[in-house]
Amino acid sequence: MGDTAMPTAAPQHLRALEHANRVRLARAVLKRRIAAEQVSAAEVVMNCPWEAASMEISDVLMAQRRWGRARCRRLLLSLGLTENKQVGTLTARQRQALAALLTAKTSGASLLHGEMLAHA
Repeated sequence: MGDTAMPTAAPQHLRALEHANRVRLARAVLKRRIAAEQVSAAEVVMNCPWEAASMEISDVLMAQRRWGRARCRRLLLSLGLTENKQVGTLTARQRQALAALLTAKTSGASLLHGEMLAHA
């Protein structure tokens, strides 16, 4: 009766902690890639990599340079989305609308920046 089957793997809480650390590190890498413009927030929203699936939309948006909470709120409010909605729970229509708006904003900012340089 005292002979219970002991799992050879680590206890569940340690496995959960290891998984949480892997996710946290992967998200940090993703945020750095977004900030360095190696990958766009629109791409992350459309492709939804595993590390971004449970991220809040606001975390993805605020990883971009010059994006704060107020700008993030304004954009999401225009689409009827909440800041704490997870990327993985977006519908296809919501993903497309958000990605289109992000692409328009970044290309508009690039054009504006280019015009400023041309006039300088």
